[in-house]
Amino acid sequence: MHIAVNTRFLLPGDKLEGIGRFTYETLRRLVQQHPEHTFHFLFDRPYDERYVFGPNVVPHVLYPPARHPLLWLAWFEGAVASWLLRHRPAVLLSPDGYTTLATRVPRVTVIHDLAFEHFPQDVDGLTRRYYQYFTPRFARASARVVAVSEATRQDIMATYGLAGEQIKVVPNAADAHFRPQSAEVQLATRERYSAGKPYFLFVGALQPRKNLLNLLRAFDAFKQQTGANSKLLVVGRTAWQAGPIFEVYRQLQHRHDVHLTGRVTDEELTQLYAAAQATVYVPYFEGFGIPVIEAQACGCPVITSNCSSLPEVAGGAARLVDPFSVESIAEALSELHQSEARRTELTDLGYQNAGRYSWDHSAHLLWQTIEEAVSQEE
Repeated sequence: MHIAVNTRFLLPGDKLEGIGRFTYETLRRLVQQHPEHTFHFLFDRPYDERYVFGPNVVPHVLYPPARHPLLWLAWFEGAVASWLLRHRPAVLLSPDGYTTLATRVPRVTVIHDLAFEHFPQDVDGLTRRYYQYFTPRFARASARVVAVSEATRQDIMATYGLAGEQIKVVPNAADAHFRPQSAEVQLATRERYSAGKPYFLFVGALQPRKNLLNLLRAFDAFKQQTGANSKLLVVGRTAWQAGPIFEVYRQLQHRHDVHLTGRVTDEELTQLYAAAQATVYVPYFEGFGIPVIEAQACGCPVITSNCSSLPEVAGGAARLVDPFSVESIAEALSELHQSEARRTELTDLGYQNAGRYSWDHSAHLLWQTIEEAVSQEE
């Protein structure tokens, strides 16, 4: 069987985030587990050779590079559709929520969230129009849709009217290197990043949906109320509409206890999770929320939001807060700062919860979905 895969999010260098990580971890396993099949990886730019996971992978570069709504249109409805017409694979797998309408090849499309439907103000106008026009059409044109959580599955059903049996849940997972670290490593991490002081940790791109405005305000309130010596580390790249985040940061009374680290390596991130008082991840909408289970896998207590997919992913092993309430977040920071017993409880529960997820199982579920899509067309 010949399987075409949209691999736009397998970016050169160490630039994999949520969608790219899902793509990388599932495809690497599918290629190795199914050497009898040929995978055609469709890139939109020169690719990194490490993404050619085996001899049964054939890479193709289709132009133009698709990083803008007009170029998405040209790439998917033009270059990809033309390639599919010429090569006629058994199926097109698209792990990033985009696909093409201009083909009769069965499609499996992974939709990570519908945040743009619920918070359209968080994306620019042209991007929003593209998403709102094409995403429901992509979903309805696909033989199978994959959601990364049950919450996202229910959202797709309710928003686009798809039947439940058309949508399969294939969750994310924490990579194997996310694991507890020794006391010596934790001590060295605090010395390096927080001058030896305890710290709370946020991990994610700096963009509106991650709710850093309320997190920063809550941390400031927590410091004022408790006088604690804790710091806040914000780990992640600057993404879109980040200006208000920096504006609030500059206004903080305790801004000198907030450190913006930018991106870090996977090894550094593992150490940062393991040495934190707690990971505080409080978006107001999330399709899955990988930092929750990464932190739990490292033995780190988690504070997260009580909405969208996050309670499901946290599995009853996190302190839930109202992300729209600064007071709610600050209260949770105070509770975990003051109670070692509560931190230990969440650490133990979280470690168990993270064990529910594995990339091997997710790859198995994705392969089942591909087979269902192909057999449906036969």
